[in-house]
Amino acid sequence: MELDSATLLDQILEEGLITPLFQPIYDLTTGHIYGYEALSRGPENTELFTPDVLFPFAQAQGRLHELELLCRERAISRFAELQLPGLLFLNVSASLLSSPDHQKGMTLAILKELGISQSNIVIELSEQHPYDQNGLTHQSVEHYRQMGFQVAIDDLGAGYSGLRLWSELRPNIVKLDKHFIEGIDRDQVKREFVRSIINIAQRLRCSLIAEGIEHQQELDQLLELGVRYGQGFFLQRPNVLPFTEPHEYLISQASQRRRFHNQHGETVQTLCRPSIFVESTRPLTDVAQLFKKNKDVFALPVLENGKPIGIIRRHALHELFSTPYGRALYENKPAIAIASTEVFIVESTVSLSSVSTMFTDQEADLLNNEILIVKEGLYLGIGHLKDLLKRITELKIQNATYSNPLTLLPGNVPINHEINHRLLAEQDFYVAYFDLNNFKPFNDYFGYAKGDAVIQLVGSILRSVASTDDNFIGHVGGDDFVVIFSEEDWCQKCHLILERFASEVTQFYEEQELLEGGIWTKSRDGEHTFFDLLSLAIGVVNPNPKVCDSHHFVAELAAQAKKSAKQRGGNQIYQQPYQYHYEEDIPVEQARCCS
Repeated sequence: MELDSATLLDQILEEGLITPLFQPIYDLTTGHIYGYEALSRGPENTELFTPDVLFPFAQAQGRLHELELLCRERAISRFAELQLPGLLFLNVSASLLSSPDHQKGMTLAILKELGISQSNIVIELSEQHPYDQNGLTHQSVEHYRQMGFQVAIDDLGAGYSGLRLWSELRPNIVKLDKHFIEGIDRDQVKREFVRSIINIAQRLRCSLIAEGIEHQQELDQLLELGVRYGQGFFLQRPNVLPFTEPHEYLISQASQRRRFHNQHGETVQTLCRPSIFVESTRPLTDVAQLFKKNKDVFALPVLENGKPIGIIRRHALHELFSTPYGRALYENKPAIAIASTEVFIVESTVSLSSVSTMFTDQEADLLNNEILIVKEGLYLGIGHLKDLLKRITELKIQNATYSNPLTLLPGNVPINHEINHRLLAEQDFYVAYFDLNNFKPFNDYFGYAKGDAVIQLVGSILRSVASTDDNFIGHVGGDDFVVIFSEEDWCQKCHLILERFASEVTQFYEEQELLEGGIWTKSRDGEHTFFDLLSLAIGVVNPNPKVCDSHHFVAELAAQAKKSAKQRGGNQIYQQPYQYHYEEDIPVEQARCCS
């Protein structure tokens, strides 16, 4: 095999028999493509097809750097041919730079020929490759930085020296090792590590990418923690023809967050404070007098026909007038002459979360403190970054208080708010109340850890099936959930939820328990009793907004519908008929079941 593999490697290098694959890296907050990591495969159906075999063998043959340069050339060419959006991430071993095979300027020449800017290329450097023994150096990073490339450290956390490398090399991007991502939704320690890494990345103004996202629950947890970029099999596997469109699940989650903030969040107008301003034609000597009279004013908006067009900051005017001849040259010039346009001008209806995102996306050297707030373009007042951060922090604490800590879904207060909002708007909507059958005996028999995992499973399925712009998902508490549907296909989605649950809940049972169809354990009365496998009961109501005066009425109807569904046993959907007042017993002939 050694001889055959060596011959095959010769053929690969001579004939360029490398196939580039691309794995999308997504902006998890928007669902759009951030870039692609280029990966390489050898000839299919050969012993050198997989990278785990190909690269170590090339290293053993002393031809690693030849192979790496070939892979780089093929990846860049294919990236250009496919016209893929975003950044291209290229894996590079640091030892290549000291190799005689490395031709300085080769990558730049390829990029120039293909019309790709080097600012769109990210060089991924890692000391974790078993075939790279020379380690990362400052020269490795500076070599690429000087040519205009961005630099990323791969596999942060996979080795002992990851944080040291980060502090010494100061990369533009850090990729978090998949070890920290696997099972993060179930591991408090991993969550704390990732929170710490996020804080470090923010302070160093470094982008953070989570690698190895393989399950929806992991993705949901990363979104909750605030990780912005990610890649993994759940989003898309490496592919010869990768996706270029936004990711549907991420788009759905982003829409739901925007909608929640629009309906339940505050707008930037809450930060608005009246302030003095100057017209664009007013001489700078008057501006100086205004600053002198108003000691607590550090910035003056500059307006033209009632619309803000810039800002003059106290320190900038003071510095200008302090220079030789500065006052004499500028005091009679109009305010617009020195007004800075590097200022946020935001409509009063924009949510605080959106403004926060704007600040986060701003270049570090352009970061400023003022927010000029307008209504239909006309100046209202001024807000400040510190007030925004303070209010965002308060709202996060409030939202955390109102969210269920196990599933991170909105709790009772947001659920009630949503129902009242829809009733007041006289919307046509359906409230589906979900409850697990036989959950208490399951919890007693298997323990709370497995019980919590089942509750997380239900939350995950609801997110996956019911998350749209117009639906609302909440966790009442325990094993009770609510989905507020705006769509006419609520019944089909409920059936899909039942099918998914019936299929996926089997993972929590042993084979014998599945064959028997349940478990033997003590009942509430202490009797040894047989309990069927876990199932979901769904009670559905379609509230009449003309007679339902609050969420209390809807809650009573939904509880009654859920009770009827549970009485039927198994995975069932029961739809309560329209009611104008609460009734304990509904005639059977009036009851309607979703089918």
